[in-house]
Amino acid sequence: MFNQGGLSLEQAPPISVVLKFFITASIFGLFLGAYLTVDSLIDLPDNAYAFDLIIVHLLALGVMASFMFGALFQMLPVLAGVVIKMPQKKSTISHLLLIMGLTLQLLAFIFTEPLLYLLTSLILGMGLLHTSTLMLKELFKINDHSSSSKGMIFALSSFSIAIMLGIYLLLTLGGYIQGDLFTQVKTAHYSFALFGWISLLIIAVSFQVVEMFYVTPKYPTLMSRYLIGLLFILLLLKLIALVINFEPLAIDMVISLLLMSYATITLHRLYHRRRPTSDATVWFWRLGMGLLLLTMLITLLDNTIGVDESIKPLSYLSFIGFTLSIVFAMIYKIIPFLVWFHLSNQGYMEAPMMHDVIHPKRAKIHFWIHSLMLLGWTGAMLLNTKALTALASILTMFSFGWLLYHSVMAWKKYRYTQKYTEKIEW
Repeated sequence: MFNQGGLSLEQAPPISVVLKFFITASIFGLFLGAYLTVDSLIDLPDNAYAFDLIIVHLLALGVMASFMFGALFQMLPVLAGVVIKMPQKKSTISHLLLIMGLTLQLLAFIFTEPLLYLLTSLILGMGLLHTSTLMLKELFKINDHSSSSKGMIFALSSFSIAIMLGIYLLLTLGGYIQGDLFTQVKTAHYSFALFGWISLLIIAVSFQVVEMFYVTPKYPTLMSRYLIGLLFILLLLKLIALVINFEPLAIDMVISLLLMSYATITLHRLYHRRRPTSDATVWFWRLGMGLLLLTMLITLLDNTIGVDESIKPLSYLSFIGFTLSIVFAMIYKIIPFLVWFHLSNQGYMEAPMMHDVIHPKRAKIHFWIHSLMLLGWTGAMLLNTKALTALASILTMFSFGWLLYHSVMAWKKYRYTQKYTEKIEW
């Protein structure tokens, strides 16, 4: 991404296409932190099921889907050579449908009104499928695929399956269908969303950006060529097993072992990078891979010898920590690069350098905020104390607020440079 060879301004979407998703994700994350903080301090009306659904979907859709859609609109031209025509218009449709649909979904969880479930399945389902099929259609046109472009196809296909399963769940909750397979579909929905969409996309992107950003040895050919496809097949087999009421413990164990292998090799590659400079984004990657290892280890142990019920929630927390750590690592590379890249290509004489957009020290501060947040949630889960829950909630709000502030300031710096600095006359 830092090498302009093969990447022109015509290929890259306008910077607003990407930043609006990043800023939206940060706002949803800030709202999540505020919601958790209020609940920890004043005890909102008790509805544990609705509370869990709100938290999960704010994270999965409000935060993760927004970040990942923004990143994909930027990375498809860079990593896969895919050019989406009229990106401003198409991304705006995706953006609006995501916000409207998620808002309806949260209201449906709170009020359990059948009409809200129906509207959510239509608007949110259409919005997410619109975006995933838009990108899949362009990816299928590629003749010579890289490991990353093939991985994006599997990730977006997993997301499409997760969406369709989610629509089934929404219509069941709304009373529009009987939903005889509700429990099985819910398990498959989470599997395709977490281990398919999120994990496969991170893996696909890492096959190029880890080497590109940090000058590391290449991933083993066997892994880069077959891992993502194998994980996708295993998820399909798990779906079939669930539908026929067959316990997919063996499949879960294989998935865990494969993801542990990926995390271990990524950590090894980062350790042997050729630019061993102090960089917060490397810290985020290391933390993320360590948390992925922890998640899969707990899952593996639970499927073999069983773990205490108090330990299981840590696997959910560590997975959230894994995904957010990698997202933050990518954001602190993408935003400064985009501001510099677009302004320099537009010919502005005083285009800010990347460290002037978001200084590396600011990213390091966010790393420590993020780490403290995860430690706070770990303590809150293990000790079950309101004080730690409130502290962790406030740190969650502060973490996303920190990223929101720097994303907005990067956009302001971009606009300021356009307005007040001179262009080079060609």
